[in-house]
Amino acid sequence: MAVSGTFADGVTAANPPAGGTPGGTPRRRRRGRWSAIWSARWSYLYVAPMMVLLVGFVIYPIGASLGYTFYQWNGIGDPTDFVGFANFAQVVNDSIFWGAVRHTFTYVAIVTPVQLVLALALALVLNNRRLRFATFYRTLFFLPVVTSAAVIGVVFQLMFSNFGQSVNDILTGFRITNENIDWLGDPNVAMGIIIVVGIWHTLGYNLVYFLAGLQTIPEELYEAARIDGAGRIAQFCYITVPMLRSVGVVIVLLALIGGFQVFDLVQVLTNGGPYFATEVVNTYIYHLAFGGFGASAVQPNVGLASAASFFYGLLLIGFSAVQVVVIRSLARRRAGQ
Repeated sequence: MAVSGTFADGVTAANPPAGGTPGGTPRRRRRGRWSAIWSARWSYLYVAPMMVLLVGFVIYPIGASLGYTFYQWNGIGDPTDFVGFANFAQVVNDSIFWGAVRHTFTYVAIVTPVQLVLALALALVLNNRRLRFATFYRTLFFLPVVTSAAVIGVVFQLMFSNFGQSVNDILTGFRITNENIDWLGDPNVAMGIIIVVGIWHTLGYNLVYFLAGLQTIPEELYEAARIDGAGRIAQFCYITVPMLRSVGVVIVLLALIGGFQVFDLVQVLTNGGPYFATEVVNTYIYHLAFGGFGASAVQPNVGLASAASFFYGLLLIGFSAVQVVVIRSLARRRAGQ
């Protein structure tokens, strides 16, 4: 039998007020939240400019473009030709769109693992304290990152062209090939060139991330492992990999996001050609919105481009959800072990 005691406000312990909890009434909890917000008011003030820019240049354009998906509109004047879901139906039935999706996922599936392996290997070498001029080498590998992708695309386009001092001149000069290769005009070669340039261009990002992760690993762990007789491979498998696991997940996610955003290199190097062989989703959307030789529609159609953008966004959300499920399941298995 419960023993009831009377509090100062006349409420018994056996019969607490409705909605009340041992942590306090809802009114007290609300006061606690507002006091916490007020105590951190300067932090919110510092974040406010970023939030204004985010709303003005990201959230609002996304909401506005969602309305354009229901119109056939060339971007001039106000949209008046309402077509409903016809734009989405056209995108779903467009073979060029699905080809662009396939090319994008192919780019990500090749660039991401190759780039991460190379970046980790370079980070292990450059993290060696006995390596002389390590800072110079780090800067050298990071230089392509700070260079505009459009500029890099122009330079490589000149290098792989069939006029001037190009790669073909070098290959024929050393008698590696007997005739010029149409690097960017051959559908079987052009995508490979974009992948190689993409790996080289953004390798520095992942290199810096892995270097930062390696420098957080205590040196005492490696010293203890060497005393116990562990070799370099054992140290890598049982110290480096487990200690990099948490930061490695973030690096992989950032690499995937960067891969799905590929646009500049493709637009400058091939413009989605030849024969749509290198068309990725971002160039496909760009060509639909502004017209161009490489698009399925020469006339600009902002509504169709917006529909393609939203549909591709839904595909990426689904892909991200699968990633989250897989990562969580792996984490649970490791925790169970």
